[in-house]
Amino acid sequence: MKQTTESFLGRKNCVTPASAIRRLLIACMAFTLSVAPAFAQEAEDEKGVFDQVDAAAGWVVGKIGGVFFYPIWTFDKVGDQVKEVKTEAGGSGYAVGDIVVIVGGKTADKTADGTETNKTKFKVKSVSDGEVQELTIESAGLYSEVPENPVLATGGSGTGLTVNIEWKPKHPTIPLVVGWLVVGAVFFTLRMGFINFRGFKHAVDVVRGKYDNPDAEGEVSHFQALSSALSATVGLGNIAGVAIAVSLGGPGAIFWMIIAGFLGMSSKFTECTLGQKYRETRPDGRVMGGAMFYLQNGLAEVGKRTGGTIYQPLGKFLAVAFAILCIGGSFGGGNTFQVNQSLNAVQETIPWLADHRWVFGLVMAVLTGLVIIGGIKRIALTAEKIVPAMCGIYLLTCLAVLFMNTSEIPAAFGTIIKSAFSPGAAWGGFIGVLVIGFKRAAFSNEAGVGSAAIAHSAARTKYPVREGIVALLEPFIDTIIVCTMTGLVIVITGHYEGGSAAEAAKPFADASNGAGLTSAVFKSEIFWFPYILSAAVVLFAFSTMISWSYYGERCWAWLFGDGSSMVYRWLFLLMVFLGSIITSTNVLDFGDLMILGMAFPNVLGLYFLAGGVKGDLDDYLGKLKRGEFEQTK
Repeated sequence: MKQTTESFLGRKNCVTPASAIRRLLIACMAFTLSVAPAFAQEAEDEKGVFDQVDAAAGWVVGKIGGVFFYPIWTFDKVGDQVKEVKTEAGGSGYAVGDIVVIVGGKTADKTADGTETNKTKFKVKSVSDGEVQELTIESAGLYSEVPENPVLATGGSGTGLTVNIEWKPKHPTIPLVVGWLVVGAVFFTLRMGFINFRGFKHAVDVVRGKYDNPDAEGEVSHFQALSSALSATVGLGNIAGVAIAVSLGGPGAIFWMIIAGFLGMSSKFTECTLGQKYRETRPDGRVMGGAMFYLQNGLAEVGKRTGGTIYQPLGKFLAVAFAILCIGGSFGGGNTFQVNQSLNAVQETIPWLADHRWVFGLVMAVLTGLVIIGGIKRIALTAEKIVPAMCGIYLLTCLAVLFMNTSEIPAAFGTIIKSAFSPGAAWGGFIGVLVIGFKRAAFSNEAGVGSAAIAHSAARTKYPVREGIVALLEPFIDTIIVCTMTGLVIVITGHYEGGSAAEAAKPFADASNGAGLTSAVFKSEIFWFPYILSAAVVLFAFSTMISWSYYGERCWAWLFGDGSSMVYRWLFLLMVFLGSIITSTNVLDFGDLMILGMAFPNVLGLYFLAGGVKGDLDDYLGKLKRGEFEQTK
């Protein structure tokens, strides 16, 4: 194991000197001493700093999101929702924080469980002598016929509140990036002849070591490459992402996440085969590969073969775009999102952290620094120990809840399937649920974004197709197994709109606090489960962060040279700290944008290179059928 692990690191003799660790600890102590007084100020001062950071993140998200999520297809209106509310008569006896509900109008539809959707909740933001001055929207209902202004509000501690409402139509849409991934996944599934089904058994055989050849070129075994890639994908997307998908799209989103996982297996096969095919071996023995290599070199090869002059500059442009987006993804979804959502879960068991979020960020930054500053060797050694532990802890926790509710599992599957095909306008209709499911699945398994090709390019094999077949197991494990188990637990316990515990889930859903929602779900079954989940969440986050630091660093080094890697590592640690103070909604959106954005250059390049992959696949499967491959087990 020592030999293969060192090889995976891509460098020899990279043991971190003790002086480097001492310098890191001194730097961390200095940083702690310098920032602690600032973050120990009164809450209002903290809030001002955090709001500025959050506002900046929100501005960036809004600009980029306007492009990535541009609606390429808009469907018929499914109802009306509240756009803005103004107080007509403030009533009396109200207090800040009161929840009030408007009544009247007709429901546009119902949830799968029959809950009417013509209810909009508001929170009282400010009052004067018991009279409401300002309201904020807590949850927007959906109406087929809107009530006339002024509208009476009920609930809260007072009476007599009426409001005037401005309405907006609700139209389900297909965002550009989701359509791009769905079309790509369907194309690769058809182009490769449903390799996600045909290659499954062979993939299991290869991972078991049935075809291992220790003399083949490469640095790690098929199993090690798969484990390395899974350490980056099996993370909080499986915990927080599924909870958010169910809160936004209902139980039916789970079904479409599973379908997206099956289709994503073909995308993962294609990109990881190319990662192997166009990898480069450096003079010192390091194997370097990934989307930036096959986009640049693969399209240049297509240009030479066809005589097209556009392919080489296009490949270079796509490779640079991919590298930049991968760096952004490593800072966002592979870093700040992990810190933010893991903190949201941990503070459910350690409430003190809710008012001292920066402490968690600082601790995580120090621990991450001790790993990634030590180089890739330390990353691999750490991930090698964390991945089995985190998966085992979390899956056992899910199984415990499911065994406690065995009789309800068939009904839960029924709710998921029913909600997938007739979800109602409450979830934005059929298209709305499908879009949410595919979006969260893409963030969870990263099929089509090209990140896993970096890890799989280092596998020992003479046949690139063989490693591509191994890679198709990733979406299966990540989305179809782990995400489905999370979704079943949420549905069985009723923590979704229309479920038996909808009110308990609502605060977490409104704040996009998926990890906190999942923690509340487990707590509803056995009170001490959140402590186990908190440990699993931290392991998920930590493993994902150190793996994504490797992806981002490889792209950074491809752009700026190996000598600049330390600059990237320190920037990564800074983002770890910031992830604890940026609000969850903006962090989640930024992570989606960067990781999903990687799909634009990657999938475009895959279209041009798919023909070569199909030819290699047919040749490989022909040899497999004829029994030409030597078996070792």
